[in-house]
Amino acid sequence: MIPRRALIVGRQHYAHALSTRASTILSAVGIPAESELPGVYHGEWVGSGDVLESVCPTTGEVLARVRSASPQELQTALGKSREAYTWFRMLPAPKRGEILRQIREALAAKRDELGALVSLEMGKIKTEGTGEVQEFIDIADYAVGLSRMMNGRVVASERPGHSILEVPNPLGVIAVLSAFNFPVAVYGWNLALSFAAGNATLWKPSPSTPLCSIAVTKIISGVLENNGVPGAVAGLVTGGKDVGEAVIESKDVDMVSFTGSEAVGRQVGKVVQSRFGKVLLELGGNNAAIIMPDADLDLAVPAVFFGAVGTAGQRCTTTRRLYLHRHIAPAFIERLQKLYSSIRPGDPLEQGTLLGPLHTRAAVGIYSGAVDRLRKEGAQILSGGSSYQGLAKPLDGGNFVMPTIAVPKSVNIKDAVWSQETFAPVLCVGVFDELEQAIAWNNGVPQGLSSSLWTRDLRNVGKWIGPAGSDAGIVNVNVGTSGAEIGAAFGGNKSTGWGRESGGDAWKEYVRWGACTINFSDEAPLAQGVQFSSTA
Repeated sequence: MIPRRALIVGRQHYAHALSTRASTILSAVGIPAESELPGVYHGEWVGSGDVLESVCPTTGEVLARVRSASPQELQTALGKSREAYTWFRMLPAPKRGEILRQIREALAAKRDELGALVSLEMGKIKTEGTGEVQEFIDIADYAVGLSRMMNGRVVASERPGHSILEVPNPLGVIAVLSAFNFPVAVYGWNLALSFAAGNATLWKPSPSTPLCSIAVTKIISGVLENNGVPGAVAGLVTGGKDVGEAVIESKDVDMVSFTGSEAVGRQVGKVVQSRFGKVLLELGGNNAAIIMPDADLDLAVPAVFFGAVGTAGQRCTTTRRLYLHRHIAPAFIERLQKLYSSIRPGDPLEQGTLLGPLHTRAAVGIYSGAVDRLRKEGAQILSGGSSYQGLAKPLDGGNFVMPTIAVPKSVNIKDAVWSQETFAPVLCVGVFDELEQAIAWNNGVPQGLSSSLWTRDLRNVGKWIGPAGSDAGIVNVNVGTSGAEIGAAFGGNKSTGWGRESGGDAWKEYVRWGACTINFSDEAPLAQGVQFSSTA
């Protein structure tokens, strides 16, 4: 949360010399940067709480100031979400799907503008920013079809003249607490499925990316208004730690979907479960790629490069561990180093930039601490290892660091350099002799999000995806750890949290299930042949 001393007291206008680069993007998504923005939406826009500053990670300039939710505004938003749910759950699912289709069209019409905003406020490169918005569009497409296919089941009964139905119904109010690194897509995954299921969704975004949430909510609220749907069906509350804590503690929230660190996720899980709420956790990813001697290096090297360097190492699915078979390790490292040496930091909004900034100054400190720890433990730094210095304006105000390849002295999977996730572009390399050894290293860390095996041997594939293979939620073959599609459920195991979002059966997280036994006979037998009659 922003320290009190950093808060701005003024309410309407303030002196704000915004660059043309930023003002053009904000104007394109309807965000007036010359005044403080209301950061709460529940059918109307309000906001009188603490001020959040949106800071551009590329240049360091303040993009806008947002008034977050006061305690009273938060309670109002929660109440309106509950009211909206009681109305929305009665709307037939295919009609909810039609409104989702319109949301999809409205987002698609602003895809490039929203993508530029993601690049501006979060810092990922332009193609990734646009791709993130496309994820929201894609999952909306998926949920439109799903709205006619959220089926229950008919189960055979052992009793004559009986049938058993398993019936899904809307769950209630879903709170989505999203992280800075995917300030649009994660909300999209949750909103689309929650909306199709008939819930009200309340979004609490990262306090460092409030503008993305405001821009998206403005688009969605317009569609809801045009269809006579209460705005609180897709509400928004911006704020810091206090707002997040109040949301997860609220008994008005039936389910919390949280994306963030393992440490915070552990606390979220405890709080929500203590009140018997439902929780969906998407936490740390300490992801490994394994390269076998028969791998196609023309495919594997660029995939590892993107997996480790894309989004400046700030994806949950970023490749953080690289295990190379001894026979191909020298050749692989040589080719990977060439790619690393070719990369240059740049404005993520410019075509051709592959390396944008880290999101915050604090993230630069985490990166530097991780590299220092590697050096102290005797790791060999093959590439990178420091922040960029002396960049030309306006990049000199940004959070740019060198993507780093490190070879620790050994692979002791319990050591922090292997077992702890560093949310920055730091790749640790180990060398193995047998696939079983590499699988043990892959599985030996607390996290279990994404994993990748590169091989052309079908026997290796069978081991990798089988019961003695990778224990991660994403088990790829000849595909990198990063860049999942929306069609399959996304999520991880172990300390990643066991949550599933997006495709597959993930929609079942957003409903409550009822088992209904129907007797259409003239008898009333008990199950299992039980007899309970005083006249027997």
